[in-house]
Amino acid sequence: MLEGIKVLSFTHFLQGPAAVQMLADVGADVIKIEPPGGAFERSWTGADAFVEGVSVFFLLGNRNQRSLSLDLREEAAREIVWRLIREADVLIENYRPGVLDKMGFGYAQVHEVNPRLVYCSCTGYGSSGPYLKRPGQDLLLQAMSGMTMLSGEADSPPTPVGSAIVDQHAAVLAAFGVVAALQARERTGVGTRVESNLLNAALDLQIEPFTYYMNKGPLWKRTQPPTGSRFHPAPYGVYRTLDGYIAMSLTPTQKLAGALSCPELAGFTHPKDNVRRRDEINHLVYGALKTRTTEDWMRIFEEHDIWFAPVNDYEQVERDPQVAHNQMIMQLDHDEAGPVRLLAHPVRYDGEAPPLRRHPPRQGQHTREVLAELGYTPEQIDAYVERGIALTSRRSA
Repeated sequence: MLEGIKVLSFTHFLQGPAAVQMLADVGADVIKIEPPGGAFERSWTGADAFVEGVSVFFLLGNRNQRSLSLDLREEAAREIVWRLIREADVLIENYRPGVLDKMGFGYAQVHEVNPRLVYCSCTGYGSSGPYLKRPGQDLLLQAMSGMTMLSGEADSPPTPVGSAIVDQHAAVLAAFGVVAALQARERTGVGTRVESNLLNAALDLQIEPFTYYMNKGPLWKRTQPPTGSRFHPAPYGVYRTLDGYIAMSLTPTQKLAGALSCPELAGFTHPKDNVRRRDEINHLVYGALKTRTTEDWMRIFEEHDIWFAPVNDYEQVERDPQVAHNQMIMQLDHDEAGPVRLLAHPVRYDGEAPPLRRHPPRQGQHTREVLAELGYTPEQIDAYVERGIALTSRRSA
């Protein structure tokens, strides 16, 4: 789909690499430009997840790409980048605002040399404003955007989501923006500056509750026991059973009264009782659900057409038949890490996932290949490698 589109990636951490990987998965030729020490995500990973010394954090966001390792303090290395810029379609970066400008590769400089290039910046708060110099990181944005105040019990501390959902959503928005800009270029012949930031992404993830707040006023307070949100009518949330938990969503109390053998629930007959008397309803539901096991309730809810789901940990998710059917877990035999399992590209095109064309690369693995494509001779490439201007995987190991 994006075959023939060349993308230069000045990215690290997660937001930038995840955006680039989305484009790479659907055919773009992505060249990851790495400093001599390698991208940050090569040396860091959550959960101490190194496999044979290889960072799983790097592996999860850098497939289908090539690595060109350059020392951009050297003029010759910067000239290599300019050669790439002149023929590239997209440049994506997620350095702090102003860093690429100081290096000479800011939007204004690049646009002057290649007006057709789509220039995408992924930042924490945007390219201007009072928070310009603040660190942009997923947890920090969950906190400042109001997200951590949406879930949990009434007296519990603010509850962050236990995954970098803001990073990932901002990455998808960046990839969407790049594709939109490429489509616009087909009509105008001119590239666009695309900007995606974590703050806007965090607010976009809360489009429903925040819009309710802006138009209706404060949301309902968090409750004890907790419900699933601060704006849904009851019953809605994760409820304790005799031996675990079950999630239940948007079920009429009349139907629930029969399923739970709880006649009191049948007394909530006013159309707005599930809003006005949500705490009463939730307490009745909690009391009833604690009398049977999760397995019992799943069977009963199936029979009564109740909207429910098991509350799975990753052991159950890994074995889930729909996850397997969707082929969301892929395995590759990495040349350094060995067998590694990763999440596959999430979108299907004519029923198929994009193929794995390239394993996540070793640092500088494609340095010689990319320089040769730019017209450098083998002798020039050897000289650059010897001088440390351009690094190969062997040299950087």
